[in-house]
Amino acid sequence: MNTGFHLVHFSPWPVLAAFSVGGLLISSLLLMHYKFFFFFFLNVFVLILILLLWFGDVEVESWVGWHSNVVVSGLRMGVVLFIVSEILFFFSFFWSFFHNCWSPSMKLNVWPPYGFENVLVDPYGFPLLNTILLLSSGVSITLAHHSIMFRLYKTSIGSILLTLFFGLLFLDVQFEEYTLSNFSMNSLIYGSIFFLLTGFHGFHVLVGFLMISYNLIRLIQAVSLSSDQHVSFEAAAWYWHFVDVVWIFLYFFIYWYGFMV
Repeated sequence: MNTGFHLVHFSPWPVLAAFSVGGLLISSLLLMHYKFFFFFFLNVFVLILILLLWFGDVEVESWVGWHSNVVVSGLRMGVVLFIVSEILFFFSFFWSFFHNCWSPSMKLNVWPPYGFENVLVDPYGFPLLNTILLLSSGVSITLAHHSIMFRLYKTSIGSILLTLFFGLLFLDVQFEEYTLSNFSMNSLIYGSIFFLLTGFHGFHVLVGFLMISYNLIRLIQAVSLSSDQHVSFEAAAWYWHFVDVVWIFLYFFIYWYGFMV
């Protein structure tokens, strides 16, 4: 019976991705405790490779016409649910920040912890620049999306390249901020929350950068991305907007409020 759903053939990618994520968690612990960089970056590389191969299979399925309207709706819903799960991740981190900010323990006594008054990151320096960069990238990725829908592919390619440039510049500024920082992740609860939130967000920027780069390649090929079939680009654009919104909250809560409180 034709239900409109595509019955996926046996695929190794979900299982391999699950093992890779588990390995990434273990290698992250080894990195933080024993400075084992090799296993961490190896797991990151393997996970990215698995995801690219998985996306390639999904792309082939769309070529052969297996993606009906029902399947496309399911893919969009999957992306939305994934973003919601990521929102809950960041919600828990923000909860930790405000819990320690508004209800510090007897040992901390004040917030930020004693000795941090003169080492906090100025919100009007690198953080403000990064805010401008991400908001600008949100505008350029939206322009690229509308250009694809109106079949202005040259304009969309230029807008995507501009988005990628803003993303790379953001990561470079973030790295420079870390380099010049006077505290580390081991600097009490403030340093832990600061680097956990900003680092986790930076990782999401990197993931979004890779997703957009993948769609740029498809768009340049001009055979697998069009005004009618661009679900993968929609997913990348939604994810990038999610990264933008999270950064706005992060800027006002962690940088600005954390500096002014």
